[in-house]
Amino acid sequence: MTSPNIYERHLDKNRANFTALSPLTYIERTAAVYPDFPSVVYNDRRYTWAETYARCRRLAGALASRGIGRGDTVSIIAANIPELYEAHFGVPMAGAVLNAINTRLDAPIIAFILEHAESKALIVDPEFSGVVKEALAQADKPDLLVIDIEDPSFDGGEKLGALTYEALLAEGDPEFEWSLPGDEWDAIALNYTSGTTGNPKGVVYHHRGAALNATSNILTWGMPQHSVYLWTLPMFHCNGWCFPWTMAVNAGVSVCLRAVRDEPIYRAFREEKVTHFCGAPIVLNMLANAPDALKKFDHDIKAMTAGAPPPAAVIEKMEAMGINVTHVYGLTETYGPSVVCAWKDGWNDKGAAERAALKVRQGVKYVALSGLMVADPETMEPVPADGETMGEIFMQGNIVMKGYLKNPEATDKAFKGGWFASGDLGVMHPDGYIALKDRSKDIIISGGENISSVEVEGILYKHPAVMEAAVVARPDEKWGETPCAFVELKPGAEATDAELIAFCRDNMAHFKAPKTVVFGALPKTSTGKIQKFVLREQAKSL
Repeated sequence: MTSPNIYERHLDKNRANFTALSPLTYIERTAAVYPDFPSVVYNDRRYTWAETYARCRRLAGALASRGIGRGDTVSIIAANIPELYEAHFGVPMAGAVLNAINTRLDAPIIAFILEHAESKALIVDPEFSGVVKEALAQADKPDLLVIDIEDPSFDGGEKLGALTYEALLAEGDPEFEWSLPGDEWDAIALNYTSGTTGNPKGVVYHHRGAALNATSNILTWGMPQHSVYLWTLPMFHCNGWCFPWTMAVNAGVSVCLRAVRDEPIYRAFREEKVTHFCGAPIVLNMLANAPDALKKFDHDIKAMTAGAPPPAAVIEKMEAMGINVTHVYGLTETYGPSVVCAWKDGWNDKGAAERAALKVRQGVKYVALSGLMVADPETMEPVPADGETMGEIFMQGNIVMKGYLKNPEATDKAFKGGWFASGDLGVMHPDGYIALKDRSKDIIISGGENISSVEVEGILYKHPAVMEAAVVARPDEKWGETPCAFVELKPGAEATDAELIAFCRDNMAHFKAPKTVVFGALPKTSTGKIQKFVLREQAKSL
């Protein structure tokens, strides 16, 4: 046994020199330093940081007094409103774990989540009371504490619970003495994947990862203090990419938005002087194609986008309007964004189309991510950095999940050779930037050749008549699979399938062009991702 070196002798951790990393310290500091600064805005409701902190402490105290604490789950289903923001602090202040439920899920899946998460309490937005009522009837949760949010700006819904959210807060103490987790590895949040087959998996986050990614968002985006952030990204999605906690350390303003539509977004840009917002490419596409009469704002705005790789044509349109786009990439399992297309000043001199093409790449690791590689999933050997050879994307670091709740088999499968296996396929460029090519299940293999659906979609988005496009594999007797494009045209625009196929053939290798085009609206998830599993089934039945 080796003796301690000089740096291991009487230099131990103690209360004076070590504190568990947690985003809860961020709101405590901001409320003390900037108590009168605005924190949350929603319609006529406006809170300061002192008020938001007091409401979070009331929530924590009320939950604690009802016996909810460490290792307990508190679920909430709500739009982007102040109550959901407060839950990101109040629930973990009580020692409990926050489970923000996807508002687009159906009753059987919500019932499954409540049972699987062993939820002790459920906070309900009136907009979703109908589906929650069905879920409660199906779930075996007789002792579940149900709490109703009241929102004067929303008409409809019904009360399902024993008390309202404000009544619960009235039970709590605004000076409640909350404490940090005993271990920064303690769970802070539980997020269920939007599984396309079978039941979703519960992804567990810890305090350390939440704190690190919250600050990493600021460093990555270069956010100045007191930024004004518009909630176009669902707060339930990877805990809003950790931005509830980011805005606390930023001492900024969260502008809440119940519905993601072009008119209220542009109005918020003007009236609240929004500086930052996040969203899937579908949100950017909606804003880029909004009526010109709406596009009135006189200050710089930054957008962060992820989900599906954004088409270069959409990025080009956004930047022409004065909205600077930062492209990030990540998964529920990596606390949201964990890879960023870090911009280099030398690229500013390039043309708009070339800049947009560079921004389409997913990029390099976030400050809080320690490892990123594209490798052969069998050998775990990195692929050549040639921008051509495809492999699976692997990640490693503090912003990789703890694992899947009560699912050791899936957890072990996700962690491979000391890396998290993303299931996404990509390439590594010579400059060290990765580019996503497809989900492994979305790659099209035609006549033995791999075709990236993302590449075909990127060409379709360049056509002036195309609003949205998604490409999937269609079974083919001769080729095995061929690309099938589902396209929604811009209002008033016209195009034929032959015209779009010819356009693709003129702009890429002929074998990659779609053989079939189907016109119509595209099915989407709650976070704006196109549901390719639905389209694959449609393609099979053609």
